[in-house]
Amino acid sequence: MPAAITSDFRSVPDMLRDRVQRSGDSEAFRYPDGDQWRSLTWSQTWERARAIALGLHAIGLRSQQRCGILASTRIEWILADMGVMCAGGATTTIYPTTTAEGCAYIIADSDSTIVFAEDDEQIAKLREQRAHLPDLARVITFDGTPDGDWVLSLSDLEAKGRELGEAQPDLFDSLVDAVDTEDLATLIYTSGTTGNPKGVRLAQANWTYVAEAMHETGEMTAEDVQYLWLPLSHVFGKVLQVGQIRTGYLTAVDGRIDKIVDNLAEVRPTFVAGAPRIFEKIYNKVVMQAKEGGELKYTIFRWACAVGLEISHLQQEGKHPGLALKVQHAIADKLVFAKLREKFGGRLRFFISGSAALAPDIARFFHAAGVLIAEGYGLTETTAASFVNRTNDFRIGTVGQPLPGTEVRIAEDGEVLLRGGGVMRGYHNMPEATAEVLDADGWFHTGDIGELDEAGRLRITDRKKDLIKTSGGKYVAPQSVEGKLKAQCPYLSNVVVFGDKQPYCSALVTLDEESIAEWARANDLGSLSYAELAEHPKTHELVGAAIEDLNATLNRHETIKTFKVLPRELSIEHNEVTPSLKIKRKAVADNHREVLEELYPSTVESL
Repeated sequence: MPAAITSDFRSVPDMLRDRVQRSGDSEAFRYPDGDQWRSLTWSQTWERARAIALGLHAIGLRSQQRCGILASTRIEWILADMGVMCAGGATTTIYPTTTAEGCAYIIADSDSTIVFAEDDEQIAKLREQRAHLPDLARVITFDGTPDGDWVLSLSDLEAKGRELGEAQPDLFDSLVDAVDTEDLATLIYTSGTTGNPKGVRLAQANWTYVAEAMHETGEMTAEDVQYLWLPLSHVFGKVLQVGQIRTGYLTAVDGRIDKIVDNLAEVRPTFVAGAPRIFEKIYNKVVMQAKEGGELKYTIFRWACAVGLEISHLQQEGKHPGLALKVQHAIADKLVFAKLREKFGGRLRFFISGSAALAPDIARFFHAAGVLIAEGYGLTETTAASFVNRTNDFRIGTVGQPLPGTEVRIAEDGEVLLRGGGVMRGYHNMPEATAEVLDADGWFHTGDIGELDEAGRLRITDRKKDLIKTSGGKYVAPQSVEGKLKAQCPYLSNVVVFGDKQPYCSALVTLDEESIAEWARANDLGSLSYAELAEHPKTHELVGAAIEDLNATLNRHETIKTFKVLPRELSIEHNEVTPSLKIKRKAVADNHREVLEELYPSTVESL
């Protein structure tokens, strides 16, 4: 049993106050303002959080009352969250892509009485559903239009807070002191692959535990620079925000996806976290650029990758390359890999990957280029941080060892069970659902299938409910096959493998718009639309060849016998992927039922 991790802090606000006392004049945040980056020191951050907290108190927020944040990742999201917790409230996180009806469900189910809304578009969703939200007393907007009544600007809220602070100078510290270990801190609604989302109740103690456990690993230091673009509505982004408070590193925050490449060059971070789809897109682009450079350039690229992969394998085995291989690697690095690292800003120590499975071949490519993707694992219900590969002890294809203080057990059926300080306090208003996943001994049943290696590293093989059992009685782990195909073919964005109770496996695939457009231009198909390319025989031949190559490496029952290129990408709008980019298999099957009927002429009922 691992040693328990304890914190000196009762709450995140208590931890934040300590950080300000230690690092007050140091830069805490960097954020975009027009074409420039601006900064906040820890002391300035504290003053903003103080004004927001007292403003919320002035308009009626009380201990553990819920306050929603409906906004993209930006500095105001972080300040609002800090203000809510310092006031003693609890933050309800809402993805900005959530529909008006979805927002209303979360706000009503969580009993949120105040909501921070990013702009007029988000305010419009709340106005549309206002009749169904009688307890929503106030809306605070970052960039939207105040109405002098229901909608208040953030600056006006802070002005109210400063006024209250002048009248009652000891009030803020007393609010922070009153926040206790088991107080509700955050309600995060799992986007779920079926049904309504469930509100995961995370206490102050959950966040202080993961912050201490991450700090104890020593992977991040106060000298690091984080670039944070992940959705803060998701537990993965939120845990990195809390980890920053404990360790004190600088965070540059900007949630605009289209600015990631430019921001990497400007911010020059030392670590960045992301979902696998981001790394897949980078990989696809690098491979495409190498191919477009001509046969010689592509030959050099493939040779460099082969050398890098050999070095990567030796490093994972704790071995050192010989002189000849060292020389080859130095040449490969100069010709290929150094240029790639420079695109990441030139200071990057590692990436962190989470929220979904990372294809090992993608991880191997990056490591061959001298950039470690430290894959980790956790769930909303375990406050995100449960396992992670360490920079000095990693194994590609695993999610590493547990964080200090987290226990793991593999059940008889292969399900991964977790216990420790990160485990949630339950689902909001759902005692029966809570009892289904939390047993009497405190073990959380993850629903994931996995195994531990000799060093205690966890390998996730699939979701328990996603395992395919063919009509021949053979089991297939679809995520493994899907990841391999995406690494095999840089022109694909999503792959969904089916075959439960069927005689063979099939796949629905979507094209990566950027990569396939470049391929189309090179093949005199540049005038065709995405949908037209999806139907074109040359595209079918391209994807079919990749599947044929993949099948040669799989067991017979795992091979993909038939496939279809879908006429559009999978999307959040069509309910096919979650905001954290997880595939909703049932929704994909339902939305493309006719296509599956073509692939399985007899029946698709079990899919």
